[in-house]
Amino acid sequence: MKYWNLKKINQSALDKTGIIPRSISRLFEKFTKELDPNAEVEALEEFKVSRYQTVASVKYILFLFIMPVLVNQLAKSFIFGPCINYLWNHEEHSIFLNESQEERAFAELQRFEEKLHFEILIGRIQNPSSSLINHKMTDKALEIATLYANESSSAIKNILADFLSGTIFISILIISRRQFSILKSFINELIYGLSDTAKAFLIILFTDMFVGFHSPHGWEVIIEIILRHFGLPESRDFIFVFISTFPVVLDTIFKYWIFRYLNKISPSAVATYHNMNE
Repeated sequence: MKYWNLKKINQSALDKTGIIPRSISRLFEKFTKELDPNAEVEALEEFKVSRYQTVASVKYILFLFIMPVLVNQLAKSFIFGPCINYLWNHEEHSIFLNESQEERAFAELQRFEEKLHFEILIGRIQNPSSSLINHKMTDKALEIATLYANESSSAIKNILADFLSGTIFISILIISRRQFSILKSFINELIYGLSDTAKAFLIILFTDMFVGFHSPHGWEVIIEIILRHFGLPESRDFIFVFISTFPVVLDTIFKYWIFRYLNKISPSAVATYHNMNE
């Protein structure tokens, strides 16, 4: 038996406020409910609705994220992986997918050569000869070639598997619109139900982490990981342009959210945020 209906779910914190402050209206609503003889029954029904909403939201979140990840790993291990490995081993392919991989490989080989000469100079390698040095350099070059060949094939697998898991994720969102509405209402109540101090703390944590003065270093690392994941060239110009524009856009959107929604719903939280941020 279902105890909920979307129309009966607790009113969203995003509802428009009237002339009377929200805190005062809530106080009158609470006082009226306490005088209502059916208050106990209504409270029990509200608890059942809230419990069902929480359980449904948690299940939906787990399904929404676990299913694409599971499909991604299974497809990469049993479908795309064997196919890419077969084609990669039976056909001639370039070791590198882009110039960034070449630069990293050559830098690694050069560092190994410098380390080898250093060990010869300090006497760790006894009776060095040109054949010994060439043998070590050849082994290292083959090791690097194997490493970057695997990285290149893994990038192709990642593109195919991530595209499939992304399609699954979007399909779940489109098909389960009702569950998504419940999840959205649950998140709104969870966020706007926090205390003013907690809201201000989360705002400061989010802004400092993603749009703060030290965030460019984090964004640079994240972008490099994403580019390597998909085998894309690590263009420094693209990274610098992204870092100089995206955090600014994100900061603008976040400030608009504070002004447009949070300032109307919880002005005290905004005031607390400004006081803590000074």
